[in-house]
Amino acid sequence: MVQAYVLIQSEVGKADRVAAAAAELPGVISAEDVTGPYDVIVKAEADTMDNLGKLVVAKIQTVEGITRTLTCPIVRL
Repeated sequence: MVQAYVLIQSEVGKADRVAAAAAELPGVISAEDVTGPYDVIVKAEADTMDNLGKLVVAKIQTVEGITRTLTCPIVRL
C-alpha cells in the first residue's frame, strides 16, 4: 500500500464541508480540519502510486470548495 497526506486549501468557510465530503471517499483514511496555511489534512491510501495520483486528481480535487492541494507521500526509511 502507498499512503500520503493531502494538504488542502479550501474556500473561506468551507473547510468543514470539504473535510466531511473527503472523509466519505473510498481510499481516504481520515480527513481533519486544521489551522495554519492549510484548512484540511487528508490521509489517503491506494495500492500503487499511480492509483494514489488518480484518487487525488479524480476524487479528492473534485470535492466542491477545494482550491488547492499538496500531496505528500509517506516514506518508510
